[in-house]
Amino acid sequence: QVQVVESGGRLVPTGGSLKLSCSVSGVTSSPDDMYTMAWFRQGPGKERDFVAAIDTFDSTKESRDSGGRFTISRDGAKNTAALQMNNLMPQDTAVYYCAVLFGTVVGTTAYQYTHWGQGTQVTVSS
Repeated sequence: QVQVVESGGRLVPTGGSLKLSCSVSGVTSSPDDMYTMAWFRQGPGKERDFVAAIDTFDSTKESRDSGGRFTISRDGAKNTAALQMNNLMPQDTAVYYCAVLFGTVVGTTAYQYTHWGQGTQVTVSS
């Protein structure tokens, strides 16, 4: 059974940095288990929005909304991914979710992802 677990969310001041982590279990190193990992976020009263994604070959896509402040990375050997967030602003406050898509598509929409973590809260104080 595939499980996705995020960690690292906390309260940070405006202009601060934060690194979120995501781990996936229940997968193998088989080519049949190639998968893309992604981060989405959902602010209060808002829809769940794409942040960044990275596939098995380290091809990435990142939302333009982050303005280059966010960087996704992956450690394939450890089935983990990270989201480095710099120069955080109050509008970055949200629950950040990690998600998995099996295959090689670097998806940017939530419906493409089949496995989700419970989310980790990031709050940026003004």
